[in-house]
Amino acid sequence: MLRIWSEGAFLILLGTSLLLISPQSFSQSSTVSESHSAELSITPLDSSADTRLKAASLRVAVDLVLVPVTVTDPLNRPKTDLTRDDFTVYEGTQAQKIRYFSAEDSPISVGLLLDVSKSMQDKIDTERAAVDQFFRNANPQDDYFVVTFNNGPRVLSDVTQSTGGIESELGLLQPSGSTALLDAIYLGVSKLRNAQYSRRALVIISDGGDNSSRYKLKEIKNLVAESDVMVYAVGIFDKTPFKTFEEAMGKRWLSSITDVTGGRTITVDNLEKLPETSALLSRELRSQYVLGYESLDKSIDGKWRKIRVVVDRTSEAGPLRPYYRKGYYGARP
Repeated sequence: MLRIWSEGAFLILLGTSLLLISPQSFSQSSTVSESHSAELSITPLDSSADTRLKAASLRVAVDLVLVPVTVTDPLNRPKTDLTRDDFTVYEGTQAQKIRYFSAEDSPISVGLLLDVSKSMQDKIDTERAAVDQFFRNANPQDDYFVVTFNNGPRVLSDVTQSTGGIESELGLLQPSGSTALLDAIYLGVSKLRNAQYSRRALVIISDGGDNSSRYKLKEIKNLVAESDVMVYAVGIFDKTPFKTFEEAMGKRWLSSITDVTGGRTITVDNLEKLPETSALLSRELRSQYVLGYESLDKSIDGKWRKIRVVVDRTSEAGPLRPYYRKGYYGARP
């Protein structure tokens, strides 16, 4: 969900947020790219976060739309050395002037959703190795919780920075049962509403679709589209032509959920590459840019406004690809 800070006040997130706009406060360590005309003391809009987040004092005189962006090369490696001049942001067909730019590695709250259904029996050791690599490449200040899912979702480990405890718990699990992926996503989004950090993500590791959830795909897509959470998935899809309907639709379902949040689904067809893919994804979450612009469209109509981000550089491996939410709803009358 994207929010625009109006009436001459906005809150910019710490370094890099996983929202187009978050209701959390802007870290005092970040900087605004331009000087503005009025100095305001801003307190968090979410009063429940007061004990965790500090108020910010910023010079503001405009409404900004903040667009978090991750950029990868054709080998799925995050690109971390881009500058403001390497980006162009369009709202509709109009190029927008980028007034704020940030590229910091700030802490993130992550929910790991791990498939432990029966179909993961011969993949569970690789899944454990993937989780280990994800932790090894994360920011030491990040915090995590883990939800496993088969017949239903279950919180394996509540919010912690102790990754060793999580891995110990995961080592005791034996895959069984069906797959309630959608219910697990619902639980993960719910837990992240009270997360410590403004930057929030769900990371799913699964080998198929869903055959056991109470929630429907449309309901979950609507949920994540309106949330402040970026969703990523690592899909382990067998090449065999003999698949259940859920397995055949797994990649499409995952992509439809991740893409609407500005995340993505990464396909793994070789189990040996799963830990490496997990490590790359962890580094990608640490390598996010935030672009801020003042919309040229001043109308108050509540309509959907499409955003397009273009990266004006290439890499040795080929064109760079940005990932971001594709739009927001304008101010309502």
